[in-house]
Amino acid sequence: MERDKSHHWTFFSNYGHILLALAQDPEARLRDLAERVGITERAVHRLLSEMEAAGVISRHREGRRNSYSIKQTVKLRHPIEDHRTVGDLIDLIDLESSPRRRGGKSAARAN
Repeated sequence: MERDKSHHWTFFSNYGHILLALAQDPEARLRDLAERVGITERAVHRLLSEMEAAGVISRHREGRRNSYSIKQTVKLRHPIEDHRTVGDLIDLIDLESSPRRRGGKSAARAN
């Protein structure tokens, strides 16, 4: 994915980008997530492991691949947003209207 080099920051962290990418494709490979977010596969693995340890996602082994479920009811972590949930964040971005979402796989969402 070609990115405009003039953009040096975004409103979401890599954790948020990975979470939103998984909401769009819960069967995404590390390689796919890394390319989509713009970080290394190793960094994606570390961030996924941290989100799993925090109870935000669950990893399910399906043959040789992983699939992920997002726990929608987990509260966001910072005091400014801890009155909202992971599900609220995903809903805010409105993934259903995203061009990448149309015709794609349905997201695995767990409560």
